[in-house]
Amino acid sequence: MYALGAALCVALTICSRNFNDRGGPVFMTSLAVAGVAYLLACREFFRGRGARATQAFSRRVVVVGLIFAAVWHIEFLRLPPGADDDIHRYVWDGRLQRLGYNPYLVVPSDPDVTELHTPETRNLNNPDLASPYPPGAQLFFRAVTAIQESTFAVKFAFVLCAFAIVLVLLDVLRRTGQGAHLVLAFAWNPLLAIEVAGSGHIDIVGTLLLVISVAALVRRWRVIAAVALGLAVAVKFLPIVLVPLYWKRVRVRDAVLAAAVVALLYVPFLHHGRIPIGSLGTYVQTFRFNGLVFAALDKVASPQLLTALAVVAGLVTAIWLRSAVPALRADVFAWPMAASLFFAPAVFPWYLLWLLPFLTSASTLLLIVWTVSVIPTYVQWHLRTLGRPWGALPGWVMLLEYGCLAIAAAIIAYRQFRRPTTAQYSKEPVESSRLG
Repeated sequence: MYALGAALCVALTICSRNFNDRGGPVFMTSLAVAGVAYLLACREFFRGRGARATQAFSRRVVVVGLIFAAVWHIEFLRLPPGADDDIHRYVWDGRLQRLGYNPYLVVPSDPDVTELHTPETRNLNNPDLASPYPPGAQLFFRAVTAIQESTFAVKFAFVLCAFAIVLVLLDVLRRTGQGAHLVLAFAWNPLLAIEVAGSGHIDIVGTLLLVISVAALVRRWRVIAAVALGLAVAVKFLPIVLVPLYWKRVRVRDAVLAAAVVALLYVPFLHHGRIPIGSLGTYVQTFRFNGLVFAALDKVASPQLLTALAVVAGLVTAIWLRSAVPALRADVFAWPMAASLFFAPAVFPWYLLWLLPFLTSASTLLLIVWTVSVIPTYVQWHLRTLGRPWGALPGWVMLLEYGCLAIAAAIIAYRQFRRPTTAQYSKEPVESSRLG
């Protein structure tokens, strides 16, 4: 494990040194090495051990592993984000609110607001669109920029959120009887360093709130669980598909309180009594990136219908899991969000940040593979510097990403089919079953 941690540290450090050429040859090679090292580490994390061995393994590895993670996060944190990363929009939205403007109404390219820009916001992406981010995200932007108005301050806040997830996740693992070393399945994932400490994405804030919600469920703090889920949805809408997993785990009054809190977050942004959505409709209508199923069906159905299909896929998955897995397990929370993302119009690498804290068992191996197989999509950033249009991923990229997923799914299914039944194990000597 120490060797794999060192390999990850070296690979991601090299990756950070080439962050300004994201998707370039050196960046991709070092990130691929990091991805392989991460997969090998996950194999070690999930390998069966006795309770005493697991406890000793956890104590030895967790501290050293988190130190490794801190090193490569610092390497990425000290770098400026990409020129067109979303974090410039975050600073702009926070700045607008502090100046008394509504980010859902102001278009950054409007000549009337030119003087409001700073050097860090002048070249933000999609300047012809108002903000699409929900009110929870907006208030976070305002809070951080009130302390310091810079992309570094926002990235630093995101890294703090990532390490807060580590602390909450350790509590969840302890209370559910799992080894503390499984926290490294989250902390060592290469996407965390690139998309939080490197580019800086608001998804990590919503992920923290969602992990707090799950931790509250484990402790039976039902009010906190419901409100934290509502706040996570107010950062980005993806975790709304998890609502069925809260059935009979929170009370109706808890759900009502959570809905009221979310509604209150919209109040500062109301325009003539209407709930603002900014450019969210434009996102659904026109944004396309790495969405395999959406691209296949885009010719036969409207974007609105396909987006609804993505939501339904997540809800149906959550309903099935609530019935099939009565016990409260953290890994169950990953699958409904993954199902929605699989049908989504855009699957950017940072969207998978929502899954990372819940990849704490071998049952999520397929999703762990996805967090690594998504790496080839970074080629898009390099192709854009060469003049290629944004979103036009080469065919081999999606073939490699989803082909790896298909192969992994086939291998997992084959092993499940070949696995001996409980009856077969019962016929073996006790010593043999222990070794198994």
